[in-house]
Amino acid sequence: MIKETIKNFVGRLFSAPRRGPERLSQDKHGIDRRNVSRHAIKVCEVLQHEGYAAYIVGGAVRDLIVGLEPKDFDVATNATPNQIRALFRRARIIGKRFQLVHVVFGQEIIETSTFRAPASVEQDTDEHGRILRDNLFGTHEEDAARRDFTLNALYYDPVTEEVIDYHRGVQDLKKRVVRMIGDPETRYREDPVRMLRALRFAAKLSATIDPASREPILRMAPLIENVPSSRLFDEILKLLTCGHAMDCVRQLQAVGLDRGLLPLIDIIFKQEGGEEFVELALARTDARVRAGKTVSPSFLFAALLWKLVNKRWQEICAGGEHPAQALMQAADSVVEEQTRKLAIQRRFQADMREIWFMQARFERANPKTIWRMLEQPRFRAAVDFLQLRAEAREVDSVQAQWWMDLANADDSTRAELIETYQAKTRSKPTTTRRRRSPKRRAPASTPQA
Repeated sequence: MIKETIKNFVGRLFSAPRRGPERLSQDKHGIDRRNVSRHAIKVCEVLQHEGYAAYIVGGAVRDLIVGLEPKDFDVATNATPNQIRALFRRARIIGKRFQLVHVVFGQEIIETSTFRAPASVEQDTDEHGRILRDNLFGTHEEDAARRDFTLNALYYDPVTEEVIDYHRGVQDLKKRVVRMIGDPETRYREDPVRMLRALRFAAKLSATIDPASREPILRMAPLIENVPSSRLFDEILKLLTCGHAMDCVRQLQAVGLDRGLLPLIDIIFKQEGGEEFVELALARTDARVRAGKTVSPSFLFAALLWKLVNKRWQEICAGGEHPAQALMQAADSVVEEQTRKLAIQRRFQADMREIWFMQARFERANPKTIWRMLEQPRFRAAVDFLQLRAEAREVDSVQAQWWMDLANADDSTRAELIETYQAKTRSKPTTTRRRRSPKRRAPASTPQA
């Protein structure tokens, strides 16, 4: 294998330079046009009709070649943002770092960008080399050169059904190799998020990272601290919802990137049952992603941080605080620590707290409060969370299943379930009071271990 690698390297070094990109026909790339968004095709057709070049580009092309269903479709063109906007009734220019156009078709947005030029000395960068503004337009070839990995520098023309490949990306994709275009260290300095993307693509595609592209990550992991926290949140969410979340977390740990993104993950794993709980949560997330179902960021981060919240809840309760107030304090402290590194949006934070707070209410509910709980927007998410806790043996599985049956039932069946629940609670107090009368005031909502 070493001899083959040396042979390939020498061959690339001394072979005559390619004249233009590879143009692969449908029988070579295998993309079925029926799997391509008709709206993305429409954008390309309109632009080409007006004399512009236009291609579906990036992740959608990559996923179509390997047989995955793309989440969204992007288009690249030599038309400027103003020229693009003028051709579509519902289109708006967005972006500060680099302007692009959102062309809207009902619920689908086709993100359309003008070919960009690679980084240059004239560009605005910070002291670490990270590009701050990137509004330089370029040619098709320059646009391919400035993209991060070879497997993302692929352009699909839905009219001719050709794939245009400047950097042998199809070859790397078929070999399952994630390879940086250009000098990896320079490219990571331009945008440290590329380190995360390398790990995500490797996990998602069951691929390996080219050694030259992987080696700098170990040294340059601290650069992730310079990325705006809001952008980090978006990237870590993509990483955790790519369908191979636990593999991604392991890779983050292996190269030291977890300390800049999920600084509490090592602490969580050290909690009793912490690693098992996270694995269960991420396995459920992966299953939903692969089944084409939506994933709630609130639920995902609530699950990731639960063991730490639960531990602090117990500690605060042990100090004499009321359980409900103790849970609020525990949740606030954990969320505050995490959001110093990762800007979890406030709406997600609010949903996370609702999911957590309802766990205590499940334990001490009465028929009247159950009906009120059913009206809560996060009730179903909280019940799913209770199921997760039951799977981790934190709570009784029979109790968790009763709440799931309640969540799935219609109103009449719910009334029957609650009536049965009420009958059971009425039959318990006699024996319970006799056995526990000296400690009757002990809070029923004491957190689970």
